[in-house]
Amino acid sequence: MNILILGSGGREHALAWAVRQNPKCDRLIVAPGNAGIADLAECASLDILDPAKVVGFCEDNAIDFVIVGPEAPLAAGVADATRAAGILTFGPSAEAARLESSKAFTKEICDACGAPTAAWARFGSAEPAKDYIREKGAPIVVKADGLAAGKGVIVAMTLAEALAAVDDMFGGEFGAAGAEVVIEEFMAGEEASFFILTDGTAALPIGTAQDHKRVGDGDTGPNTGGMGAYSPAPVLTDAIQSQALQEIVLPTIREMAKRGTPYQGVLYAGLMIEHGRARLVEYNCRFGDPEAQVLMMRLGAQALDLMIACADARLGPAKVNWADDHALTVVMAANGYPGAYEKGSEIRGLGTLPDDTSHKVFHAGTAARDGALTATGGRVLNVTARGANLREARDAAYAMVDRIDWPGGFCRRDIGWRAL
Repeated sequence: MNILILGSGGREHALAWAVRQNPKCDRLIVAPGNAGIADLAECASLDILDPAKVVGFCEDNAIDFVIVGPEAPLAAGVADATRAAGILTFGPSAEAARLESSKAFTKEICDACGAPTAAWARFGSAEPAKDYIREKGAPIVVKADGLAAGKGVIVAMTLAEALAAVDDMFGGEFGAAGAEVVIEEFMAGEEASFFILTDGTAALPIGTAQDHKRVGDGDTGPNTGGMGAYSPAPVLTDAIQSQALQEIVLPTIREMAKRGTPYQGVLYAGLMIEHGRARLVEYNCRFGDPEAQVLMMRLGAQALDLMIACADARLGPAKVNWADDHALTVVMAANGYPGAYEKGSEIRGLGTLPDDTSHKVFHAGTAARDGALTATGGRVLNVTARGANLREARDAAYAMVDRIDWPGGFCRRDIGWRAL
């Protein structure tokens, strides 16, 4: 098969790494890719938000299968266009992807199908939102309704924080994503991620993970796109996974089909677990980043077979073959992230690190310039390792981190602390 992966981050590097191991993959193109992806696939310059250009590229390159990595092309209708052109595609339609692109839409779906989630209200202007916050009190959660690259959620522990978040969102801090705001009940508990493949009817759980959103050790500082993750997540026991599947995921899939917008792709459920039960925090319509890195390390080549079965509506008989192991990834970010960060600093030492099925550095914001590897984004590297247990995976990942020569970057030193 000729396969096209859309995206340029650590998630797409991990997907490409897993896909490349499968003998079904003859030619692999990633658009636009990054410096790490270029070592295992062709990288192509392509506007991945333009459905017509993506379809034209697929036709010119005889692409058999498209994997849409990030959320923005899904919201732009790229999966609709490639599917309409007869190209097998992994990823939901733009209408189905509203489960991520609109927080309010997800809440409406939950209300319609009875899925347990936080109490909520939606606002189109600041003053009514502030009145609601004053009425409910803090802690409270303020969310930009639209896509904000994983950063449009403020967990406000005080009224002042919540009111400031409303001003920021309606003041344009998150662009069009903040044109509407969803305000939610604060849910106590422990958050974890549950990943399910669905072809619109069948649902196949493919793994659990727990990420670390805050920038600093001990879960301090502002939210980020994710500073590290591990899989599996012990807090998501078999019993809780079963409850989440039966009470949250399957009702959502049935409700989407009932509305004439069946969901096909990966459904990433962010869950809050308290007293042995899960409630939905939010859905994402793509693999998480950095959760994909630990899932792909554990899934390996079978990931491609599962995605093809999902896209081809043959998911019913599919099974996941898990190794009894653990994986952990540490995000190395540019100094200053998630605020204004330094770009262009040189990264050295990656060539001295182990690179095999148990040790991998997935690139996110990198580029090769004049023979040097440079940082081009906020989150730059995902240093990932597998082990027989989580402590072994953690120690292997940090041993790799310590050999990377990058004064322009930093990382958290406590990834995995909850489980350990």
